[in-house]
Parts: sequence; C-alpha cells; structure tokens
Amino acid sequence: MIFGAILAGGVGSRMGEDIPKQFLDIEGKPVILYSLEKFLQSPRMDLVFIGVSEPWLDYTRELVQKYLPENAHRVHIVLGGSGRNDTLQNIIAAIDKVRTGDPKDIIVTHDAARPFVKLRMIEENIDAALQCGAVNTVCPAIDTIVMSQDGVTISDIPNKLLMYYGHSPQSFQIDLLKRLYSTLTQEEKDILTDACKICSLRGQEVALVKSEYTNLKITTPGDYLIAKAYVAAGIHLQE
Repeated sequence: MIFGAILAGGVGSRMGEDIPKQFLDIEGKPVILYSLEKFLQSPRMDLVFIGVSEPWLDYTRELVQKYLPENAHRVHIVLGGSGRNDTLQNIIAAIDKVRTGDPKDIIVTHDAARPFVKLRMIEENIDAALQCGAVNTVCPAIDTIVMSQDGVTISDIPNKLLMYYGHSPQSFQIDLLKRLYSTLTQEEKDILTDACKICSLRGQEVALVKSEYTNLKITTPGDYLIAKAYVAAGIHLQE
C-alpha cells in the first residue's frame, strides 16, 4: 500500500501571521490544499494522512469536507507531535492500524507549506522508494554554499557542483524507516529532524528524485508573495 503523509504541525513563527503558514490563503484556497490535491491525484495513493497540531484539527477536517468532499474518505487527520519527528511517528502509528503489513508499504512524506509539488515528483518518489527504500527530492544548488562552525567566520566553501537543496517529498519503505528510527538514542531523536539524515547516518542508501525550483517552502513573507505569483501564473496546475 502507498500512503501520503502531509506534515502540518508547524506554527509558522517566522511568517509573522496569526495562523500557521499552511493555512494561509492563496487565491481563495488554503496553502495545504494545493499539495493535498496533488497527492489525491495519484492513482497509486491509497490514503493520505495529515498531521496537525491540536488547535487546528477540526479546522483541517472542515477544509477537507468543504473543498474535497468526494475524496474525504481517503484523508485521515492525525494529531501532530511537538516536532517533525513526533508528527511523523504519530502518522506512522495511525497508518499501522490500517495497513496490511507488507514490507514494501511506502510512506510519501511532504511539507504542508510546500504547495507546488508535482504529480511527477510523487510518482517518481513511489518508484524510487519501492526500489531503494529511501528517497529525497532535491534540486542542484545554484548559490555558493558557505559553511561556518561559529557563525562568525567561514569554515569551508564546498564544491557547489556536489551540493543540492533538499526539498520534499521524502519517501520510505515504512518498516525500514521504523527500524532505523528505533535505533536512535533520545539525544539523536531530539537533534535529527530530517528522516533522510537518519537513513544516511545509519548507512541506508537514499536515492534522489529531481525537484524543481518552483517547489518552494513558504517560510517567510517573501516566500508567501512568490507563492501567490506562482498561483497567478498557474504553476500549481502543472503536473
């Protein structure tokens, strides 16, 4: 079985808004619905789980019923955790209650504030996860990456040709991700907020799927303005 997992537990503190960024409006529709609609377009996606903080649980359910009533039965709303890892683990626990237990069961995780994922990316994530077990969606870096150990002086400037921007979706064979997560110490769980980083540290190969620069994550007010321009240009309609 193939499961979507949209991580929507964040509060969007850097946006300066009174609601989380994933619920901000773009052209009459909340941000989270753009990616949810793409996930539901995949004919291979059995169910989509959304992890959201408690104050927004009922609101998220209402959004699904209002905008996607014909697909509401394929969407499960789950209580998020205190951080990204906790939210993902809560979603996996909910998935475990309905899955068949096939070791090839796949979870395709995605940031709720990244509304311009394409159906192609989702399908390629599924294919790569079935073959490799773990997948990250990335774009080649176009800026020089500067590393600093102290935030004051440069420690290193790595070769840009080897650098990529990590986007989402990130996809995994569920049993593999659970096994790797169970090996982490509590300190590692507190530090490692990226599931692909967990895989990499435990020696699990992570395949790459090509993202696009339009697959931005809304983090700042500037990102929000760009996202509005993208919708006005029809970027969200591209598959």
